[in-house]
Order: sequence, then structure tokens, then C-alpha cells
Amino acid sequence: MTVESVAASIRDQVGKVIAGQESTVEQVMVAILANGHVLLEGVPGVAKTLLVRALARTLGLQYGRIQFTPDLMPTDVIGTNVFDPRTGDFNLRRGPVFVNVLLADEINRTPPKTQAALLEAMEERRVTIDGEPHPLPPPFLVFATQNPIDFEGTYPLPEAQQDRFLLKVLIDYPDQTAELKVLRLHHEGFRPQNLEEAGIQSIVSLEDLQEMQGIVQRTVVEDKIFEYIYTIVKATRQASDISVGASPRAGIALLNCSKAIASIRGREFVIPDDVKELALAVLRHRVLLRPEAEVEGLTVDRVLASVIESQIVPR
Repeated sequence: MTVESVAASIRDQVGKVIAGQESTVEQVMVAILANGHVLLEGVPGVAKTLLVRALARTLGLQYGRIQFTPDLMPTDVIGTNVFDPRTGDFNLRRGPVFVNVLLADEINRTPPKTQAALLEAMEERRVTIDGEPHPLPPPFLVFATQNPIDFEGTYPLPEAQQDRFLLKVLIDYPDQTAELKVLRLHHEGFRPQNLEEAGIQSIVSLEDLQEMQGIVQRTVVEDKIFEYIYTIVKATRQASDISVGASPRAGIALLNCSKAIASIRGREFVIPDDVKELALAVLRHRVLLRPEAEVEGLTVDRVLASVIESQIVPR
């Protein structure tokens, strides 16, 4: 078993229900192999939820979904102790967070207090209920979705919460070929609610996934790659259009993602193109633009792209 061959099989399985999102699927696989969380941003109807469900089924992982709403409470996420009058004891009622793959749907529709309930879970892979820690099943991966166009009744994610996500992946409309394929799939009877009928199979066991994550960790990284990552991260702190640059955690995230994409491409070592390819997805949610730059119509992606392109790529 190689990471490259398994990644190709996963793409084939997910491709049965997802059309035209090859880059998105690959970036999500990078996060899974790097054992990190993903923030998925896209307009409604571009298959964000379907993508996560399909991947969880392909990987044979336990899947759970939380629909975030303004009245959702932290205990609705992590769980609580419930008194049993028959025994006189308190019994733990686990929340939906106790799964391998958690879909936090429309995470920006719930207040900061409930958003923060995921902080410990995402960082420590555990939750604390009434002072007692409870470990979450490994691997624990959060895929959060948000809508970039509907801001009424939403609570933007704080910077500290966004920094917990390894990647922020933007999902755009599919091209003509892909969208026509989607239309034909539905015409032929496909229903997103029933992935079994689509023929998606579990092709990876938990042990296989952990073995692949170990392979990624052992990927060779030369000194020039470390220096290239540092150069990019440092440049975000010095850019005139950025008020808050990327932290050392961003550099670690970029390193881990570069190792994962190298393994997916069938290499045992990282090359500069791996770093450059994933830098935008790793950094776009970790920097803040200056107000003047936003007034001028600049976007985070546009500024970061300029910063990344201006760095000397090592040979």
C-alpha cells in the first residue's frame, strides 16, 4: 500500500458523487493525512456536505453532523451529565462531537460561546464535561462549512478559532463539464441522501489511515524547504497591506501539508512546489488585511498571492 495509490482510489470513489472538484478533494485529503481540520467556504449547493460524507464513508470513519443555529448551546455539541433518578447517579450523555469526522455545518450561524465549545476538541482532541476530561476517538477531524455571501444572523469566526483549522478551502462553482455530469447523475436517480446506492465503498481501514499518516510524518524535508517556508511566513508579517501576519503555527501547518501533498504525489521528499501550491490555503485565514487595503478593493488571496510569488524559490 502506498499513499499515492490509496489517494487515487479515494479520488475514484468520491468522484462517483462529486464532479469537477479535484483540487478541493486533494486539499481535503492533505488535511486528513496531516491530521488537521478544514474550513470549507462556498455558496450553497456546491456539495460541501456531500464531499465530507463521501470521504468519511470512503475512509470507513464514523461520521457525525451538527447543524449550527443561533440557539445551539455548548452542551448540545460536547454533551452533558444527566441525572438518573432510578440509580441516583449522573450518567454521561455524549454529544455529537464523539465521532471521527464531524461536520460543523454553517459554523458561523452559532454564537461565539458555542463556537468555542469546539476549541478544546479541535486542539486537544478531548472535551471537558463537569471538570472531567473525555478523549475523543482518533482520528478526530472537524470539517466546518460557512457561506461567504449570507451575513445576516451570522457570527464571524474569531481569529483564534480560525487558526485551529489547518486549511481554509474555497469551493467554487463547477465547470460546464462537471455540472452537466451532476445533472445526468441526478437524472439517472442519484440522491445525495443515499450514498450506498451510488456505490461508494470503504477502501481504507483505521489502521491503514494511521499507517499513511505515519508515512507522511517520515517524509524527507531538506533545510532549504524549512528556509523557504520561513521566508514565506515572515514575508506576511512584513507586507505593507497586511496588519497581522502568519504565526509560527502557520509555518508548522504549511510544513505538514507540504509533506502530505508530496506523499500523495508519490514522493518521499518535499519540493518547493509543494510548499508554494498549498501556501494560499494554509495562510488565507491566518492573516488580517489593513483597512486601507480593503478600502482599495484588495482581497486576502490577492495580497497573499503577490507575497508568495515575490519570494525566491530554492533550487
